[in-house]
Amino acid sequence: MTLSNNPILPGSTVVVVDSQSIYRGYRGFVQRISGDKAAVLFEGGNWDKLITIPIQDLETTFD
Repeated sequence: MTLSNNPILPGSTVVVVDSQSIYRGYRGFVQRISGDKAAVLFEGGNWDKLITIPIQDLETTFD
């Protein structure tokens, strides 16, 4: 996994880098952006979760 400082846009794959967040290290997909926050969809097994996270706590990732 390579992290980048590319712009975060809807459809981007991102990872949470906030050390205080319970979602730290989780990878998800940006669904929408509003102001300085992004709605990120996390999927895992039989659950999906949409969380609003400040953009500064996210980094784009490429596999």
